Amino acid sequence: MNRPPGGDVPGVDSPGASPSRRLLARIRDIMAEADPRQQRLDRIVRLVAGEMVAEVCSCYVRRPGDVLELFATVGLNPSAVHRTRLRIGEGLVGEVAATGRPLALADARSHPGFAYRPETGEDPYQSLMGVPIIRGGRVRGVLVVQNRHRRHYHEEEVETLQTIAMVVAELIAGAVARGEMAWHEATGNIMPMRFAGASLNVGLARGLAVPHRPQVTIRDLVAEDPKKEQARLETAIRGMHRSLDALLANSVAADMPESRDILEAYRMFAEDRGWHARIGEFIRAGLTAEAAVQRVREDIAARMEHSTDPYLVERLLDFDDLANRLVLHLAGRSAATEPNALPADTVLIARTLGPTELLEYDQGRLRALVLEAGSATSHTIIIAKAMDIPVVGRCPGILAQVEPLDPVIVDADDAQVFVRPTEDIQASFEQHMALRAERRRRHAARSQLPAESRDGVRVSLWINAGLLADLGHLHHTGADGIGLYRTEIPFMMRPSFPDVAAQAELYCQVLDEAKGRPVHFRTLDIGSDKALAYFGRAEEGNPALGWRALRIGLDRPHLLRQQLRAMIRAAAGRPLDVLFPMVTEVAELDAARHLLQLELAAAEAVGSPLPQSLRIGAMLEVPAVMWQLPALLSRVDFVAVGSNDLQQYLFASDRGDPELAQRYDSLSPPMLALLHYLVRQCDAAGVPVSLCGEMAGRPLDAMALVGLGFRHLSMPAGAVGPVRAMVRSLAVAPLTDYLEPLIGGSDHSLRLHLRAYARDHGVEA
Repeated sequence: MNRPPGGDVPGVDSPGASPSRRLLARIRDIMAEADPRQQRLDRIVRLVAGEMVAEVCSCYVRRPGDVLELFATVGLNPSAVHRTRLRIGEGLVGEVAATGRPLALADARSHPGFAYRPETGEDPYQSLMGVPIIRGGRVRGVLVVQNRHRRHYHEEEVETLQTIAMVVAELIAGAVARGEMAWHEATGNIMPMRFAGASLNVGLARGLAVPHRPQVTIRDLVAEDPKKEQARLETAIRGMHRSLDALLANSVAADMPESRDILEAYRMFAEDRGWHARIGEFIRAGLTAEAAVQRVREDIAARMEHSTDPYLVERLLDFDDLANRLVLHLAGRSAATEPNALPADTVLIARTLGPTELLEYDQGRLRALVLEAGSATSHTIIIAKAMDIPVVGRCPGILAQVEPLDPVIVDADDAQVFVRPTEDIQASFEQHMALRAERRRRHAARSQLPAESRDGVRVSLWINAGLLADLGHLHHTGADGIGLYRTEIPFMMRPSFPDVAAQAELYCQVLDEAKGRPVHFRTLDIGSDKALAYFGRAEEGNPALGWRALRIGLDRPHLLRQQLRAMIRAAAGRPLDVLFPMVTEVAELDAARHLLQLELAAAEAVGSPLPQSLRIGAMLEVPAVMWQLPALLSRVDFVAVGSNDLQQYLFASDRGDPELAQRYDSLSPPMLALLHYLVRQCDAAGVPVSLCGEMAGRPLDAMALVGLGFRHLSMPAGAVGPVRAMVRSLAVAPLTDYLEPLIGGSDHSLRLHLRAYARDHGVEA
């Protein structure tokens, strides 16, 4: 790797395994010495500068207050050490820390992010390569080399510096553990704390905190015998496969078919040859098996961490879970925790959590889950819902503030977490639990009673579903059917597109579980925030307005026809209701109906049994179709309003933007006026209309919908009881009279008016 400096310095050509291994071996020797850590860090930067033919090598460490402090350098002014500080995002070093990605610049001064700090004496240096120092998924600092003359750094050099940064991360972590440097602000907090997040699965729970910190400390980073490390890796991979097979076979996965689908997909990820080969490359470059797995883990994270594609973000969590599992096997452990070590009431606190990690915790002891990150569509949350565990996500920083066995209250209904709660919070929690238990008893007692108002108006209450685990709720809630079956969710949990036979088997199971109750099968609603990893597509600037749902089905008719064929095959003598999503104009519905007719004709031609009856529906989510309602209603047997998207498009407001989340209200006059117009048109045409968005599951919103004339509402299973109670306490006719003049008004929202009406008229909303 040595090359004399001077002139126009090119990148080192193909550094190869031997020089890299020699450098790592020398760093390993430094790490093994008993010298103070500052001295060892100073020696490492001098060694790196010499071996990588750089006039400068510097190490910046992330300090309290999110600043980067220069901790060691060769080439810059020594007096700048511990004096120069940069904010995260400031200058090129700050940009590396902010993005978590390497930066290699032949002409650093021309970069718009360049920031000059005169005390460092870096005036003469033109080229810069910086890599993040990452440990535990967080950026802990930045390692930088600089050259006086223009230098084009090669990819191999960037990778070498990244590997060195991983070693430096362990050195700094040791200093933190021994109190030699404060990485974060000291916690030692015994004060009560409240965290607001996002509700990923509703419910209330109380217990003792168990921080999920499964990472194994990797002490040996540089290998002496690569062949021995490769053998250790292969043994660990086989052990990991066996543990996944055991999870597949256990009773938890057997009781939850969705968990089995997820674990089977995991088994395929675990056998990915590309992943194994990449780990092997780093072992041959001189790393131990554990360090090589960690190196690949960080590389995948750097490539995918800033993706806006929700599916890719979730797959990053999958690979992170697998990498952690593999490191545990390399360390001789098969699980992150010992089940018997858990308290009887466990509240699990994690930054992120893979589904296999969740399944390894004792379900009998687990009361709630709190995540610093988290997505409602992740595999982990899907399993948590099947386990009926309350989940609050997006609570950044909670891991740093919670200690093991801290008392914790999780209120996933209102998306908040109380750590070390005060006595008044605990008393309030007890009251809420008692009220919740009483409401559940009342709802259970009423579950077989019709949702009929005090003045005799009957409202059909259906549930939204997307997993087989959801279907059990159909019976214990007393719901009238499934108003929306999201067929895309099983597709999202598979590594490849399921064939007709697999789809037909699934739809048949759904119809079997429904036991004669209606099921509205919505055809694939992929695109926007629901991506399939195996379905290639170009990046879109605004996916919510892009190629999605029925648009994809019509442009890729073989996908839609296969799904329709599977539905026809599954129905076989039973009623079939097909719902087409995101119909924007009548011509699209006509095209979809034509494909359905082709599949019916094909089934009839070969003598396959046809559905006993067939009803065709359209999702009303795009305002444009409202101006074609007469033509649309003459072609459908039912319509369903997707209020989430309809509200998004009506107000031109991204429903996923936190800045806009509370700006527009579903109970605003424009939204209610549009829904009122739709109900009148459907009633005149004799076409049933339902609403299956979030509005239907909120009792106050559902009260307004019933007042507007909706008689079919579809909602999450947990909302059926409260909405039934609302309907049975309501007189519809007076509410309709009350609403009529208000929906033509100019108020921002009618929510306060409706809340006052419910209070004054004894409505349980």
